[in-house]
Amino acid sequence: MKITIVAGARPNFIKIAPIIKAIEKKQNEGALISYRLVHTGQHYDKSLSDTFFEELNIPQPNSNLEVKSGSQSVQTAAIMVAFEQELLQNSCDLVLVVGDVNSTMACAIVAKKMNIKVAHVEAGIRSGDITMPEEINRIVTDSISDYFFTTSLWANENLLKYGISKEKIHFVGNVMIDTLYQNLNRIKKPVFWDEYKLEFENYIILTLHRPSNVDEEQSLQQLLLDIDALATDKKVIFPVHPRTKAILGEKKLNFKNILCVEPQGYLAFMYLIKNSFAVITDSGGISEETTVLGISCFTMRENTERPETQLIGTNTLVGIGIEKLRKIYSSFLKNGKRESGIPELWDGKTSERIIDILLHQN
Repeated sequence: MKITIVAGARPNFIKIAPIIKAIEKKQNEGALISYRLVHTGQHYDKSLSDTFFEELNIPQPNSNLEVKSGSQSVQTAAIMVAFEQELLQNSCDLVLVVGDVNSTMACAIVAKKMNIKVAHVEAGIRSGDITMPEEINRIVTDSISDYFFTTSLWANENLLKYGISKEKIHFVGNVMIDTLYQNLNRIKKPVFWDEYKLEFENYIILTLHRPSNVDEEQSLQQLLLDIDALATDKKVIFPVHPRTKAILGEKKLNFKNILCVEPQGYLAFMYLIKNSFAVITDSGGISEETTVLGISCFTMRENTERPETQLIGTNTLVGIGIEKLRKIYSSFLKNGKRESGIPELWDGKTSERIIDILLHQN
């Protein structure tokens, strides 16, 4: 069985690492399976791409399509044109896509038009917010895939509502958590830990990159100033996403608590998350990692495609803006962490289940 694995952006790299390990394990056991890794180049900043390959021991891609940035349509079109040539030159039995970035949808479409089967890892997740580019990517990818690998029973239900046959849906767990468990003993202090005199469980992690939070310069600046005030006696480590950095420009804001740092590699970032007091973010993936690590997470969005992180885990939606965050964070300071747990099958063995299923159904 020949699999082409597609990766295009930071979350993809974290998800493909354990899948590749699971394939290589099966190869060592004598299974007739091989893979070709294609990097679309959707994230081409070294801090968002190369670093993750190095730290997670992901082999160098067999091909880099080098599409880089552009509008949603321009980037998607560039990926499709380049990936078609990739598949024409390198045949395979299956294209495996992960997550919900432009590369996921674009490569799934190309594969299906070339009559190649598609496996979607993290199928079925939905936010219900069609204004999110990721939601469109999810819906389109799930409408044409052949194998649906889900992280939760909620995702299963979403797929069944869309008319996907039960036989094609496989509840396997969360590959991001595979990566987390495989690397917990390798996480490392960031270079600025001692310089900033950080203390265990006495700082907050902040990440922002969604358009609703960062696209307007003045409202972004005000949000940061409000979070700075909210933190009171705690330092706030803010790895500034390239998108956010571009919007902030060169303007210097006088923060009392926020410390702006460069985007972090996986090992340093997980060290920061694991040892933090709390996390404020607009990322979906981080809410999964904080759930497993037992760290309180406040997500600055009106919706989430990962309801299990709220219903079972440590995540709380606080909407856009500061008011609800201020109220919920104040309650958290007063009452402490709420009771939480780890969702079913988030046990570090998801990738092995995926490869076992693919081998037994081909």
